[in-house]
Amino acid sequence: MPTVRKQGIVLHKTNLGFEAEGVLNPAVIWYNGSIHMYYRAVAKHNYSSIGYCNLLSPLVIQSRNNTPIIFPQFAYEQHGTEDPRIVLIDHTFYLTYTAYDGVNALGALATSTDMVNWTKHGIIVPQLAYKEFNRLATTQNPINEKYARYNAIGNTTKGTIATQYLWDKNVILFPRKIDGKYYMLHRIKPDIQLVSFYDFSELTTEFWQSYLLHFQANIVLAPKYDFGVSYLGGGCPPIETEHGWLLIYHGVHDTIEGYVYVACAALLKLDNPYVEVSRLPYPLFIPQENWELTGEVNNVCFPTGAIVLNHELYIYYGAADERIAVAVVNLNELIAELLLHAIPHA
Repeated sequence: MPTVRKQGIVLHKTNLGFEAEGVLNPAVIWYNGSIHMYYRAVAKHNYSSIGYCNLLSPLVIQSRNNTPIIFPQFAYEQHGTEDPRIVLIDHTFYLTYTAYDGVNALGALATSTDMVNWTKHGIIVPQLAYKEFNRLATTQNPINEKYARYNAIGNTTKGTIATQYLWDKNVILFPRKIDGKYYMLHRIKPDIQLVSFYDFSELTTEFWQSYLLHFQANIVLAPKYDFGVSYLGGGCPPIETEHGWLLIYHGVHDTIEGYVYVACAALLKLDNPYVEVSRLPYPLFIPQENWELTGEVNNVCFPTGAIVLNHELYIYYGAADERIAVAVVNLNELIAELLLHAIPHA
């Protein structure tokens, strides 16, 4: 079993209005000799924006902006820009995030060439009600009854928002194209799904309708063990290794004290990420420290960003939805452990 070393809190909330209620769920990337972190910052009444800081080393903050770098500007994100992830593909930075309008939480995209000036491209996941999703996804076979449990809720109205869509969050791009195509994880509870395409312009209503006709073939990870029995969700952008794409994700299980979020690990096939190579049968780490057990939401380790330095994997995560912490594990040890649990067919 690989040894996970928790390094403690790396970023706290401040008295600044945009992050006075919490900082959490960061995107991180190593570029030009330093670590760049884009994090969810929460203001009063749960309004979120995305803040930025630069790290001199994995645990040392060098500079930190006193205003958000990405914030709500359009109706589809009027209540928050949340939970960013970042990758660099062909000289362009892709930052995916959850756009929340007060009713709907949907994956959105922004791009940049300098990590300072960002262009928003809007919602990139399906925008449809559960009824239509269910009709399309069950065309061939029934789907897990948990899809109805988590998603089959009636339309509501809040302000000018009249339609409630199926929530589709945790949108995460792979850090390079595979055979010329983008690969993108997303999450409709309770499973993690995968989609591939040549250009973002393909992601039309018609594209998603066709995708949903083959929905079950696009599920890449489904709950398998008790620690993630309630539902799973994508975590950090996949890390390429010679044995496959390392995916750090989160698993959720229900207890009498509420949901518990844990960090998990799996390997996906390099040339075909739809194929699961291996999955740890136990959590990589769980809420144990005070900063993980108590906060805005108790019992949460929510990994969203990772970097590799000198064969050490630094995993940045939201701790109890209030602060950002980091854990370290030797990458070679983790891969070796995953290979001990390889799935025969893979």
